[in-house]
Amino acid sequence: MTKQRRAQILTGMLMAGALGAVLVKNAGWSPGAVAGALPAAIQPKADPTPQDTIYSMFDAARDGDVRGYVDHYTGQMLTSLRQSVAEQGEGNFSRYLKETNAPVKGIAIMEPQGLTDREVKLRVEYVYADRNEVQVFYLEKLGKDWRIVRLDSTERIKTLIPYGTPVQ
Repeated sequence: MTKQRRAQILTGMLMAGALGAVLVKNAGWSPGAVAGALPAAIQPKADPTPQDTIYSMFDAARDGDVRGYVDHYTGQMLTSLRQSVAEQGEGNFSRYLKETNAPVKGIAIMEPQGLTDREVKLRVEYVYADRNEVQVFYLEKLGKDWRIVRLDSTERIKTLIPYGTPVQ
């Protein structure tokens, strides 16, 4: 193949590439749209939200995962939980978490209310078979993660239709 023929082929390839780029741009495609088609394992992971922290903490409690549960707290609450685990033993604390969370049928988490640039509060509603309860969680952002700093006491709220009532 001569130098002139190579130059013609290279020029043709560059022209085809430029035409392809123009067609892709006019079709409305973008690198972000292409990233949306990538498998989840390849896509960058978003920072966890305060709601993610609450759901993850409840999952750990339901599973009896003591370390996973305790890791969602910080400050005085973390110190108190560690002390409770040390006093009761990890096995007993795991059973306590499972038994306490077994009657919970579901939870509803309201949108976080910002208190400062690093602190939010969330209203969490626990759904039981015979009642609902509400508790306010206060979370602080530490690095990329949210940690539970403190909790208000739970309040029982009146339910109009109990959980599991058949629809008529």
